[in-house]
Order: sequence, then structure tokens, then C-alpha cells
Amino acid sequence: MPDNFASSDMTRAPYRTIWHLAWPQVIMMFFHFCIGLADVWVAGHIDRQVQASLGIITQSLLFLLILAMAVANGAVAAISQSIGAGMAVRARRYVGLCLTLVLLLGSVIMFAGLPFKSFIVTALQVPDSMRHITGYFLAVYLYVLPPYYLLTITNAIFRANKQVMFPLYSMILVTTLNAVLDIGLGLGWWGFPQIGFKGLAWATFGSVTAGALFNIFVLYRGGLLCRACFAPWRWTRAALPYLFKVAWPSGLMQIVWQSGYLFLYAITASLPWNPVDALAGMAVGLRIEALLFLPAFAFNMTASILIGHYLGARQADEAKKFGFRILGLGLVSLSLLAVVAWRFIPYWVSLLTTDQAVAAQALSYLKWNVLAIPFTLTSMILAGALNGAGATFYNMLIMGGATWGVRLPLAYYLGHVGMKDAEGIWIAMFCSQIVQSMTLLYYYSFKNWRRFAMIKNRNANKVSA
Repeated sequence: MPDNFASSDMTRAPYRTIWHLAWPQVIMMFFHFCIGLADVWVAGHIDRQVQASLGIITQSLLFLLILAMAVANGAVAAISQSIGAGMAVRARRYVGLCLTLVLLLGSVIMFAGLPFKSFIVTALQVPDSMRHITGYFLAVYLYVLPPYYLLTITNAIFRANKQVMFPLYSMILVTTLNAVLDIGLGLGWWGFPQIGFKGLAWATFGSVTAGALFNIFVLYRGGLLCRACFAPWRWTRAALPYLFKVAWPSGLMQIVWQSGYLFLYAITASLPWNPVDALAGMAVGLRIEALLFLPAFAFNMTASILIGHYLGARQADEAKKFGFRILGLGLVSLSLLAVVAWRFIPYWVSLLTTDQAVAAQALSYLKWNVLAIPFTLTSMILAGALNGAGATFYNMLIMGGATWGVRLPLAYYLGHVGMKDAEGIWIAMFCSQIVQSMTLLYYYSFKNWRRFAMIKNRNANKVSA
């Protein structure tokens, strides 16, 4: 395990520290974005129903990954704080515990979900013309859950150890293989059999599995995965409470958040005016929005790493300062990026769809979500900082409240009653981001979120070795 992270050199050069951790993650998120870009591009060359189905099922996959993301947040908090405190044995054992948990959880959800595919498609309010395509995507994405869970947790383990290059390498592998299989199987290029939308689904399965296997190999070769990582039950029983304390609010928040997005899709799909165009436009808009937010995701993960390490080293004031530094750097850089990028957005939309109605919906979606960038970025960075501290309860409370208390009721009213147009749904998203970000900023500034750190746990000595 790496040495104590919160060194005086790091503290004296905070922005160099942030950049050192952030830039590989920016590039990693770019490759992650390219996965979706390839999916949407190939789907758009098949037909718009495939493109719309892909948007729905991609959001559904995020819902199915909730438990993996919850454990990953717990892993970053527990492992980074342990390393910050100089407790290498505890950090190593949390690696083994988290790997075991996600493999078990991914397998259980896969087997439990397969018999209910049709029910899920019905619950998503998928139009009849898209049901077959969406159902096939869902079946294959259920099969990919165990390797996807492993990919998620192993990347989190690398980040917690400040080894941010390995997630980048694995994402390059996943992106490249996914693009080759997408184009090859989806469109029949390069001598591959052309199987259309089915090729998109199996491209995801093959690329994610390859990435998970690569990460497991690197963990083993680097000594982060070994027999000593799998602790006796006595230690596991003492260690699980903190992991559960961090993971359950994170998991519940993801359920609330992702179910909110699924409900938003259902609101959009049930619009009486051009719902397929709105769904496809939203799918295109989400992909381009993801490009603009690549630095934001990197800053989110960097905040989790640094806050966790500094709290583990008992430097709570420095941890809080780093959160504000990351927020300031993120707001300036991403706002400038958005101003420059806005003029290119129509061109990017035209690359992803040739349907004028879909393009119009995508531009409408992006107009409101680009305006929301300062608020969305504030939410993402401060949520990352609270994750690193283990204060996932606050994220659950605030983000869940903004989604179900503001976004969804307002989206239904504006979309179906007030404006009677999909743009009303995008305006509701903008308003909810304002409420969410300002509430998170208040809690980060004035509430004692540092009390959630492991170092405050009276039972921490029980899991120290």
C-alpha cells in the first residue's frame, strides 16, 4: 500500500496535488464518454427506435449498478481513510471484502432480474414498437452485471490507492473493444457478422468483461489482491458496519436518483406529443452533456480521494479546504469550457443523429442543461467530497429531495400540463439542480460532515489489523 498521503509537500502545493490526480481521470472519463458515443452513433445508423431504446436501457443499467456504486463509495472512503491513517493492513482487507461483496451482489441481481424482464420493460412505459429491442438490451445487460460490478469496484480500489492510471488503462481497453464490436457487429464492418442492435448489447458485454479481467490481473500483480486481503470472519464482522454505514445511504440515494431518472423517462415517454423524438433527443443530449462534464466527474472522484486521505490523517481542516479548492478550480475551468463548446454543439448533434426532429429536441435539452453547469458542477464536486468523508447520508437526503420533491413533480406539470412540451421537462431539471447545489453548499459549509469519517468511529481499533 502507498505511504501516508497527506504529506507536507502535497499540502504546500494543493493545486498540483489536485491536477496530479485529476488529469488521468479526465482522460479516463473521455474514453468512458466514447463508449456511449460509439453506442449512440451506431444506433443512430440503425434506426431511431434503437437509439431511443438504447437511451432507456442505458439509464436502466445505471439503476442495476446501484449496489456496485454504493460499495464503491464505501470502498473509497474506507480504503483512502485507512491509507491516510497509515493502516495498510486494514486497507488491504477492505479490498478483499469489497471484491467479495460486489461479486456476490452482481450475481444475485442478475439471477433475480432475468425472470422479470417483461415486467421491467412494461414499467418503463416503453412504446409497443420498441418493446422487443428494449427487452433484448435488458437481457444482455443483466448478464453483464457481475463483470460490471467487478470493473466498478476495482476502479474504485485503484482510486482509493491514488493509482489513477490503472482505471485509465482499463477504460482505454473497454472503449476500444466496445467501439470495434459496436461497429463490427452492429453495422457489419471489417468482416464481422451484421446483427444490428444485438451487436450493441454484446459489444458491451465483451468489452466490460475484458476490462474487469484486466483490473483483476493488475490488482494481483501489484500485490493489492492476495490471500491476506481475505480476512477472517471476526475482522469482517467488525469491518462491515462502517462499510454499511457509508454504502446504504449511497445505495439508497442511487435508487432514489436513478429511479427518478427512469421516472423522468416515463414522463417523457408518455408525452402525448412526439414522445419517441423526445426520448431520442434526450439520449443524444445526454451523450453530449457527458462530454462537457468529463472534468466534473474527475473533480468529483479527486475530491473523494483527497478528503478521505486527509481525514484519515486527522487533518480535517485541510480536507475541507481541499473541497473548496477543487470546487473553485472546477467552476472556473468548466464554465470556460462550456462557453467555448456551445458554438460546436449543433455540429455534435448532427454527428449523432440525422433526424431533424430528434436534433431539435437534443438542442432544447442541451440549452437548459448547459445553463445549469455551475449548479450541476457544484453538486457533483461537493457530493464527491462528502463521499470521501463517508457522509453519504447528506447526499441521499439532499439529492433525493431535489429529485422527487422538485424535479419530477415540476417535470410532469410543465411537460404535460403547463407547457405541454418536452422543453418543460428540461426546465424542471434546471430548477432542481439549483435547489440541489445550493443545499449541498450550505451543508458542506456549515454542517459537521467530518463526523462521518472512520477515524471518529469508536470501534475503529477493532478493524485496524
